[in-house]
Amino acid sequence: MPRTISLPVIEAKKPQTPAASPLMKPEGRVLATLEDDGRRRWLRPKPSPGAWWRRRVVVAWALIALYTVVPWIKVAGMPMVLLDVVDRKFVFFGSVFRPTETLLFGVLFLSVFTGFFLLTALFGRVWCGWACPQTVYMEFVYRPIERAFLGRGYTSTKHAVSAWRHVAMYAAFLVVSAHLANTLLAWFVGADRLTDWIFASSPAKHPAAFAVFAGVTLLMMFDFAFFREQLCSLVCPYGRFQSALLDRDSLVVGYDRKRGEPRGRKDRHVHADGACEGKCGCDGRGGCGSGGGCDGAHEQKRGDCVDCKMCVQTCPAGIDIRDGMQLECIACTQCIDACDSVMTKLGRPTGLVRYTSQASLEDAPVRGPRKRVRARLVVYPAMLAVLLGVATFLLATRESAAVSVLRTQGTPYVLREAGTDREIVESFVRMRIDNRTRDPKVYLVTGGDGVQLVREERVEVAGDASREIDVLVTSKPSSFDRGRRDVTLHVDEQGGASKTFHGHAATAVIGPLVIRPLATEGSAR
Repeated sequence: MPRTISLPVIEAKKPQTPAASPLMKPEGRVLATLEDDGRRRWLRPKPSPGAWWRRRVVVAWALIALYTVVPWIKVAGMPMVLLDVVDRKFVFFGSVFRPTETLLFGVLFLSVFTGFFLLTALFGRVWCGWACPQTVYMEFVYRPIERAFLGRGYTSTKHAVSAWRHVAMYAAFLVVSAHLANTLLAWFVGADRLTDWIFASSPAKHPAAFAVFAGVTLLMMFDFAFFREQLCSLVCPYGRFQSALLDRDSLVVGYDRKRGEPRGRKDRHVHADGACEGKCGCDGRGGCGSGGGCDGAHEQKRGDCVDCKMCVQTCPAGIDIRDGMQLECIACTQCIDACDSVMTKLGRPTGLVRYTSQASLEDAPVRGPRKRVRARLVVYPAMLAVLLGVATFLLATRESAAVSVLRTQGTPYVLREAGTDREIVESFVRMRIDNRTRDPKVYLVTGGDGVQLVREERVEVAGDASREIDVLVTSKPSSFDRGRRDVTLHVDEQGGASKTFHGHAATAVIGPLVIRPLATEGSAR
């Protein structure tokens, strides 16, 4: 018999499953503006006209008019609000403020931030959904233009949109973006200067201004035509501050899960373990038919949410409000109008999605109604009152002029008649005088106690302007200690009203290095 040789069986190796890695595909969608595979998810929300939408329309167009008109309004011959970066001044209701007023600006900025904290604690993200220029222009200017040009192709991919509609839409976007760029620039350069740049001269005479205008227009196009809601979710930090600015009793837009779940399109009964959903002969009214072995012991009716997804389709951030509080939510109330319209058609109470608080939604039976008085609602107003009080005091005691000492450029001092008994050191002090009034003023610069000047300076400063001068301080070499001498200069307004300006500037001038010997024991005695 032939000898049988058995060979070992070699099995093919199965591909090993790679270990979990932070670079692997995440489970589900990371952001509302991204698909599961990481591609951009373009949002085209359907408008939901309702009570909240009508209120937002009124507020939005009032704000658009305010944004556009304010730079053209003048108070006492000056713009009502002007953030002049070029001339480094801030005009507010006819009063001019300079960057040198550091304390006042610091207090005002802190007041603005504290006001935002208080507003958020009271009404949630009402700024984002109701007043932010990004939301106002996106939802009430650019999206209506897009819906008008695309027609039925705006929300349905089945309807092809001709190329000329896209071209016309982007042309309209460009015109609106140019208008917004001019409106924005008017806040920073003034309406009069902007008008001169546009109509009185060609762009070639103002290349820098035209370059800024063109750049801002392109940025507007990029933002409102492409980047859109991603600015709120990826760039703006306000949404990420919600965890610190909001508490469980803050006003938010929320979904009533206890009332809406379990969601479904039909009012059929289900079981808590999910074993039966009306497929075993149940009649959905408390009894079970034959089949499936269902005894009806765990019978449960559907909630008010019919899972129509209208709240998702109308959301400009692309989120599902039923998933809870999310950083992309801007509290625009579109989901409230969409859900209320569905509940009205079905004959059910409205308010399934409503303005409420997390505490009211999650444990209202335990904690009771929403708290009206909370710690932060006491701390924030107290802080705001103190800051506004300090700002009011600074404004009430604000002088009509300001004096500041600048860094000296070039040679700091000159030695005259060196080596003689009449040796004198002339030190330079560079000063700036800001005239905060609208009338031209004359100021006299003199030396303080023991300080002599080469000559007294009479300086004329135009209204709402500043002027820099060099003052020469004369000193003996022996008056310097290690090359420095402390001096005080006085600035007095000449003539004018009875309440004239009297200011001073304390500084140190530079001179020759003179080291004074230490006192000996005998001299000390």
